[in-house]
Amino acid sequence: MIALSGGVGGAKLALGLSKILPADEFLIVANTGDDFEHLGFYICPDIDTLLYTLGGVCNTETGWGRADETWQFMEELKSTNPEEAWFLLGDKDLETHRYRTAALGRGDSLTDVTARLAAKFGVLPRIVPMSDDPVHTHVLADMAGEERWFPFQEYFVRYRCEPRTVRIEFRGEASVSTALETALSDGPVAAVVVCPSNPYLSVDPILSVDRMSRLLRSSGAPVVAVSPVVGGRALKGPTAKIMRELGLESDVEAIARHYSGFVDGLVIDETDTESARSVATHGLSVAVTNTVMKSLGDRKQLAREVLEFAASLG
Repeated sequence: MIALSGGVGGAKLALGLSKILPADEFLIVANTGDDFEHLGFYICPDIDTLLYTLGGVCNTETGWGRADETWQFMEELKSTNPEEAWFLLGDKDLETHRYRTAALGRGDSLTDVTARLAAKFGVLPRIVPMSDDPVHTHVLADMAGEERWFPFQEYFVRYRCEPRTVRIEFRGEASVSTALETALSDGPVAAVVVCPSNPYLSVDPILSVDRMSRLLRSSGAPVVAVSPVVGGRALKGPTAKIMRELGLESDVEAIARHYSGFVDGLVIDETDTESARSVATHGLSVAVTNTVMKSLGDRKQLAREVLEFAASLG
């Protein structure tokens, strides 16, 4: 089974799936459009959120970063170079970035580095980057009446998604990671699950990689997505805000329209039951259940229902 994941919502469902699937039957494709260099470190936020969440060392209050983190490095940085202190790097977190940066500098692939970090944190399912080639998400946004391009982390973290989104672009010529291509050729894939990640900032970068959509569809596996929008709101992150700024309704029908042609089915929350029929008009099968993952039990239950839904489509 293959899951496409980005952000905290993706990691939550990936954790639930990891608890009910054999590790050797589960592969997670991580968004790397968020990756960037900062203070000399190569940082992969979505990969790290998966590593920490599945490794049981994540800060459960924020959904990102390490549990029981300390911040001495950041305190020193704020006192000496405050303009560079907009992206938080915890003391424990720094070692992950240092190790990755050094390994990449020696010529190791991001896939291999991620595999070694996964082993360090005791993560059994395979986590692979969408590509070993760099892809950088940029956001054209209006800030104080002036449109400008923002590298993703500046838009997302430094300016807290406050500028009005005009357009999103993925820069870089990238090929599907060898690990994913091998997994798709090794044998039948039971399902492809698009986690409840931001479609525009977390999933679209994955699907922008050359041949990605075609390879996933040609696997013959049913493709199902979990809506990140519940009752017109995103439970976490700027999904609903971005949809409105792009001229879209922030509802499950807009999510269905966005994924139409790639996914076979959409899982929506019970809050949106009345929208199931309109979702189906976009050629998608629909499953209605609780998609709000407040506990590990919620994550596992949603994972079971998503897999049962996918099996019914197969």
